[in-house]
Amino acid sequence: MTLRSALPGRSPLPGRRALIAAAAALPAGIALAACSSETGDAPSLGGGGDGASDGGGEGASAYDAAIAAGPVADEAAVSGSAWATAIKEKDSFVRGGTTANQVFSIIDPATSKVTGFDAGITQLLARYILGEGGEEKVEYIDTTVETRETMVQNDTVDAVIATYSITPERLEKINFAGPYYLSGTSIQVRTEDAESITGPEDLEGKNLVTQSNSTGIQAIEDNVPNPGKVETLADNESCVAALKQGRVDAYVLDQGVLLGNSKADPDVTVVGEPFTEDPYGIGLNKDKADALEFVNAFLQTIIDDGTWTKLYDATIGQVIDGEAPTPPTIGELPA
Repeated sequence: MTLRSALPGRSPLPGRRALIAAAAALPAGIALAACSSETGDAPSLGGGGDGASDGGGEGASAYDAAIAAGPVADEAAVSGSAWATAIKEKDSFVRGGTTANQVFSIIDPATSKVTGFDAGITQLLARYILGEGGEEKVEYIDTTVETRETMVQNDTVDAVIATYSITPERLEKINFAGPYYLSGTSIQVRTEDAESITGPEDLEGKNLVTQSNSTGIQAIEDNVPNPGKVETLADNESCVAALKQGRVDAYVLDQGVLLGNSKADPDVTVVGEPFTEDPYGIGLNKDKADALEFVNAFLQTIIDDGTWTKLYDATIGQVIDGEAPTPPTIGELPA
């Protein structure tokens, strides 16, 4: 496993479960207001706990078991894809994303192990292409909301797997395999304010922050009546800082990112239910059309054999109560 930052100086959810399960059944034609959630550095992490992201406890054991039991593609499937063949020949899978989201992709500084739902999808795909042990042959490259499409287009990365929301605008630039998960835009507040703000209707007149170039901006425009000042900042860390320092009253973004913040920092809390539906996909180069078919086949395989559910239970399932949702339908993309 290799960590590499693409930018000098940079370090390498979901509603309640019932809502996510219901969202999985939505038709693809609905225009989904999706949040961009590539984050930069996460808030300062606390000490070890018992979740999958900190390398200990039942979640971690279940996570390791899910990855180790992941499927491996047969030789014909790999050789039939020029994209997969190139990855197999270099014996490495290069993923663009983040290693700073506690629930979806977090690195343990003591071991350099990366875990989380997106990290698991990454490692399972690497294993699927490279065979047993392939999950250890991932090179992790940092991306941001500004660089993701470019890095896919110029082949700096083989794919971006990073709570990457599928939108019609992004589909004009790159392909998306999936969706492999359904989330939604939500609200984070200072924990002391958790009882006074529970939904977008409570944000009237409030000062808000979201990430620049994220669809949190559109979600605010469409769902928040008469907000106060709306500030956009470059990354997740800056947005959390603005919230904690009292410069804004709420942080609006994809709930997958916000849940990671709350797990890392008890001073901020996710409130209410998501108020948009947000499909996550795997970003791929449009010039490598066979990659889309190959990765969609991989996603369908891990759904059909139960690996997707095992991974969910070991990661997102550690922070949301209840049964795992029905996985989304592969290939149903927003129009």
